[in-house]
Amino acid sequence: MKKISIVVPCFNEEENVVPISNAIINELNKLDTYEYELIFIDNSSTDNTRNLIEELCVLNKKIKAIFNAKNFGQFNSPYYGMLQAEGDCVILIAADFQDPVELIGNFIKEWENGYKIVSAIKHSSKENRIMRFLRSCYYKVIKKMSDVEQIEHFTGFGLYDKSFIEVLRKLDDPTPFLRGIVAELGYDRKDIFYEQAKRRAGKTSNNFFSLYDASMLSFTSYTKTGLRFATFFGAIISSLSMVIGLVYLILKLVFWDNFSAGTAPILIGIFFLGSIQVFFIGFIGEYIMAINTRMMKRPLVIEEKRINFQERNKYEKQNN
Repeated sequence: MKKISIVVPCFNEEENVVPISNAIINELNKLDTYEYELIFIDNSSTDNTRNLIEELCVLNKKIKAIFNAKNFGQFNSPYYGMLQAEGDCVILIAADFQDPVELIGNFIKEWENGYKIVSAIKHSSKENRIMRFLRSCYYKVIKKMSDVEQIEHFTGFGLYDKSFIEVLRKLDDPTPFLRGIVAELGYDRKDIFYEQAKRRAGKTSNNFFSLYDASMLSFTSYTKTGLRFATFFGAIISSLSMVIGLVYLILKLVFWDNFSAGTAPILIGIFFLGSIQVFFIGFIGEYIMAINTRMMKRPLVIEEKRINFQERNKYEKQNN
């Protein structure tokens, strides 16, 4: 009998972990020809989330838990949880009910039809319209600038065959960006469209800095355009500066004492060029920081505790 693994990342989701567990199990019980495991990976919650997950694990041995020693970010924790799954396929789903559990059956149906990856794409959303607009702009910019065909409005929610999970295990990437990896290395996939619901309860842990980290990770991982733009723009500005300097010198020599442009052009030029330099130094710094993080080869997460796992899988053994 085939086994379905469901991975649910969570952080401060005390109002959602029990309802999402019940909802997922109800959907899986409709598919009585499959075994299942439900893996919660908690990113160091500070509320009652862990206690509730432990209670769920006591009541149902098919529910498993991994408790991280600290918060390792919104990308590392889900990715690591997927690598711990033992099923023939892995479904990644958020704990806040923004990802509809009703699609689990559709995912499995398409998987049985031969698709190794089934990705859920948001065709619309009940989130803030401004945020929706900004996300759409971001996806379009990344899609235009990336060398890899990016997937618009894809959050990682979907199904992944165990053969693709093996691909993820071999990457050994300390800063994985699953959405980009699926676009770059994934098999032919089946896209299923859905409307993203509002968060059922609780507050999102996303803020400006976490969203900025997400956007820069995808930008530095899958685009060269930023660096190329810095190079070309710098060359153009340098050329213009040389031309302006040469014109200024000629005017000064020809008209001598009668020509006086004052200090305003010089000050404007200094501040303009200085601001351009500072911007691109910071921009290039983002690439360097991404390279530095990958070179350090730090583990994806450090576990504090795991529950209902029979033994650590090969990937987890190698990384501890």
